[in-house]
Amino acid sequence: MNFICEEVIDHAQGVVIAKAPKDLVNIRNSDCAAALWQRQFQPEFGQWIDNLPAHNLPEGRLVLPKERISDAVRQLCEMADMPEHPNRELFINDVDSLSQLFAAVMEAKYLRLRLEKVADNACRKFHRDAVHARLVCTYRGRGTQYGTSPDGNDPEQIFSAQTGAPILLRGSEWPEYPSANLLHRSPPIEGTGETRLLLVLDPIFDPDNEY
Repeated sequence: MNFICEEVIDHAQGVVIAKAPKDLVNIRNSDCAAALWQRQFQPEFGQWIDNLPAHNLPEGRLVLPKERISDAVRQLCEMADMPEHPNRELFINDVDSLSQLFAAVMEAKYLRLRLEKVADNACRKFHRDAVHARLVCTYRGRGTQYGTSPDGNDPEQIFSAQTGAPILLRGSEWPEYPSANLLHRSPPIEGTGETRLLLVLDPIFDPDNEY
């Protein structure tokens, strides 16, 4: 899939802006709480996925080897009757590419993959996830909101990841505590009629405890 990349002028403390997907590895740096690959989908893809009926958006939660991601996402698309279209293939390939990239950065052979439709204020409170790390990418609707908070309250300044821009966040189980008090949340959309499509990836280091 081709993307439009924009220069980011302002972002939260502790967030590294990745100019290329390989730069997400900066999440390993001691002063990095999150890495954001600032990309946008081409307009044609965005229009296609935005115009799909919500019931045709794939959803599911799976733990599986990274080699099975593509086939699993294809099955979820078929279960949702997502129309056959070149953009459906672009979607499947992009989810797989992000999954392989994330698995490589995390050095994980298994992933927990979640495709979720969101039409309410789920995860509306700012928080840090109880995981090692998490990659979040919004394929439809508004992107993840984030900001720094030294006291755990809502950040005074809130930033938003672009639709299509993957953000890789350290969780509370990361062995080194982030230098920045970075929190995030799903944008509140209840009552707007908007349906978001969200990809969430977590690394699985011990799959025997996940089944």
